[in-house]
Amino acid sequence: MKIDWTRKLTSRKLWISIAGFVAGLIVIFGGNQADADKISGSILSGAAVVGYILGEGLTDASAAQNQNGGGEDED
Repeated sequence: MKIDWTRKLTSRKLWISIAGFVAGLIVIFGGNQADADKISGSILSGAAVVGYILGEGLTDASAAQNQNGGGEDED
């Protein structure tokens, strides 16, 4: 079974879960809510960048494949 890492890394649910988990850990280990909010916001901003980069890379790869024939048979 092959894992689709691109889909996993662009999942908003994944990044929100990670941000929430990290924010919870910050508060549990003595950090204040303001720090937890800043770090969660940074994680979500980074996730947006990762999603954009992966999305654009896939779009560019697909366009290049289509331009080069894409391996499809033409009748």
